[in-house]
Amino acid sequence: MSGARQLPLLESQRPNARSDSQGEHGEVFTRQWVVELMLDLVGYTPDADLGAKVIVEPSCGRGAFLLPIVERLAQSCAAYGRPLSELEGAIAGFDLLDHNAEIARKAVVAKLIDLGEILESAERLAQRWVATGDFLLSEEPVRPVDFVVGNPPYVRLEDVPGEVSDAYRSRWSTMRGRADIYIGFFEKGLSLLGPEGRLAYICADRWMRNQYGTYLRKLVSSRYAVDSVMVMHDVDAFEEEVSAYPAITMLRNGVQGPVRVVDANAFFDQHEASLILDWLHNPQQALPASRGFEAGELTSWFEGADLWPAGSPNTLELLANLEKQFDPLEDSRTGTRVGIGVATGCDEIYIQTEAEGVETDRLLPLLTARDIATGYLEWSGKHLINPWGENGLVVLDDYPGLADHYERHSKILRSRHVARKQPEGWYRTIDRIDPELIDRPKLLLPDIKALSHPVLDPGGFYPHHNLYYIVSDAWDLEVLGGLLLSDIANLFVGAYCVKMRGGTYRFQAQYLRKIRVPAPNSINLSLKECLRSAFRERDRCAATEAAAEAYGVTRDVDLIGGLSHGDFQLSRS
Repeated sequence: MSGARQLPLLESQRPNARSDSQGEHGEVFTRQWVVELMLDLVGYTPDADLGAKVIVEPSCGRGAFLLPIVERLAQSCAAYGRPLSELEGAIAGFDLLDHNAEIARKAVVAKLIDLGEILESAERLAQRWVATGDFLLSEEPVRPVDFVVGNPPYVRLEDVPGEVSDAYRSRWSTMRGRADIYIGFFEKGLSLLGPEGRLAYICADRWMRNQYGTYLRKLVSSRYAVDSVMVMHDVDAFEEEVSAYPAITMLRNGVQGPVRVVDANAFFDQHEASLILDWLHNPQQALPASRGFEAGELTSWFEGADLWPAGSPNTLELLANLEKQFDPLEDSRTGTRVGIGVATGCDEIYIQTEAEGVETDRLLPLLTARDIATGYLEWSGKHLINPWGENGLVVLDDYPGLADHYERHSKILRSRHVARKQPEGWYRTIDRIDPELIDRPKLLLPDIKALSHPVLDPGGFYPHHNLYYIVSDAWDLEVLGGLLLSDIANLFVGAYCVKMRGGTYRFQAQYLRKIRVPAPNSINLSLKECLRSAFRERDRCAATEAAAEAYGVTRDVDLIGGLSHGDFQLSRS
């Protein structure tokens, strides 16, 4: 894949190097115990009649999954009296690179000979079981299959040559926007499954919580079942250290039922995997004690194309309960709305502390994330040089000072995309100014923060685009600010947002809208005062205690230790 990033992420997560003659792709392979865990998880075990089944490995690399599959198939054949040499259709492995596919075939041949097959039979089976080709564009294997297991590629579609990207998009409807190609691997893998067939991938789980996963979430929730999710972000699951935010996700072609959720941490290893496996197959039995994971069973899964949350089983259960009982923060019935501040397209020209000569009614006091960093509003004196009036862009002839300022920078302003798209409005900001927002009281939250950080603007300022704002017709904003300061608000945002390095949250509008809140009139006066006071004093602990009472939940203090960023576990009272 010419021009693709060299991504040393998961096995086979490498650029598709059709034009790379070197054959070096920085592969990172899955640890053997993780492979064994995944095969056990889907039920590809020697005690089953695997010779009557079909398993697909869609991106086999050099055989990390393929060789255990062959070994298990051979053991099953011995137990069930099936000739292994006759099972040419039992395995379908793919790799885009002939170099890797040939290494995998040779490894399969060696494995088969070790298992007692003659050379001729071993070579024939290896040739049939391992194909060189693009899994997403291949017509093989013929459906239905029983298992799809592996570690799909992790490459952004924009790093794929245009003609290949177009072919992917035309064939796989879930590959929209700036998707990674692993989205297509999910869709094709699922399309191959027969009734009750199972797919298990170890793969980045960001598709559950970002925009490009929208259509895959919709597909899964409408036609398939989520059986288990094992989050392994901090687990040493690969032969090299990587930052890929992986999870083992098992999906099934069947009706949705209970879901087993495992949140594994850095202590999770081969021993821990053996402890959890029996419970995953039989959740009625007691969970083993472990420091390497938390686990639990949810009665159902989150539906539709909307974001799916992440977290410990207790967190997911609590979120499911809260989402059933309370309305979203953004609600037309209370006139509560979430928005983002203005994007100018050229801050150094539009945002000035001193704007000599510009008419004063063209200067809007502007707040940035730095102005609320302490938890209180401390304006830095910056103004937005505003080209907008109530009816659209102002006429520059009416504002000679404004016109002079823009004309001095016209070369830069006219070169912007927004200006080239609308040449007559070359001096516009990307976003239009909402004049009603200026004087309206609003809660402001910075985009990037480790904890929810609402600050009240009583009115008179306009927010920059690194700030999100909340306005409401029904809420006392200080009371609402107390709820948003609490760890319950962090619980919602942390479960839905795509976290940055170090665990920092993105407090974007789509995640803020996931917060559920009690009705304003359901909170008694005493509790409102507690929330208001906690907000004014920036007392997160007091805000959490008051919010917990407002939601009717209690903190389980036994579960607080070791958690970061205020992501406290809460249990129903």
